[in-house]
Amino acid sequence: MEREREADVFDDLAAEYRQLDAVLAGLSPEKWATESAADGWTVCDVVLHLAQTEELVLASAAGEREAFRREEGVPLDELMDRLVVAERGAPPGHVLERWRKAAGATPRALGSRAPGDRLAWAAVPLSARTLAATRIAEHWAHALDITAPLGIDYPDTQRLRHIARLAQRTLPYAFAVAGERGGPVRCELTGPGGGTWRFGDPDAPSVITGPAGEFCRVGARRLAPAETSLKTSGPHADAALRVLRNYAA
Repeated sequence: MEREREADVFDDLAAEYRQLDAVLAGLSPEKWATESAADGWTVCDVVLHLAQTEELVLASAAGEREAFRREEGVPLDELMDRLVVAERGAPPGHVLERWRKAAGATPRALGSRAPGDRLAWAAVPLSARTLAATRIAEHWAHALDITAPLGIDYPDTQRLRHIARLAQRTLPYAFAVAGERGGPVRCELTGPGGGTWRFGDPDAPSVITGPAGEFCRVGARRLAPAETSLKTSGPHADAALRVLRNYAA
């Protein structure tokens, strides 16, 4: 079942784009200028950021090793904000079409890469499948930033499985970024449509259980662990929730 879901990641990426596109297509100019839940960014800024990063994905998928060049010592959030500031001010229609053009090409570009390929990205080179999962996570989180202030529903879907799996698999990276020592943690999460998603070593002594939507929101830093119904047990589960991330630093 795990391999079957993993094989769907490129189709699921395209589906995530379509869900967000349906929201963006109905926004008035006034709503594009609304402050989003991403600090300091309007809705238009958020979509510009998504367009810029999708273009970086395409460059990386094309084999450009320097596609994601980072200045040493500059935090990723600061770099992304600089890119938005540099190109801020374009009309919403232009920004939307720019994002659509890049997003429309991404699933096929990633899906055409060989399984063993590693593509340049923010922190470390990634496989095409893992990069696709990060793009689902990125678009889902920013869709929440757009829809929440506008009072628009953005329902959770089975695609959260990719995000939850990504967050659990990258816990060693999250612990390292936070400067904390961690250990094996397994997750037993309830998907949006019911059913249990299990990730990690089944014998791991630390366990996180609860709704997948809440788990993914904690990893996206859109929800604090204390604000959720997630349950933890074992020596490292609380720390894992504290450092959890669905994105690179």
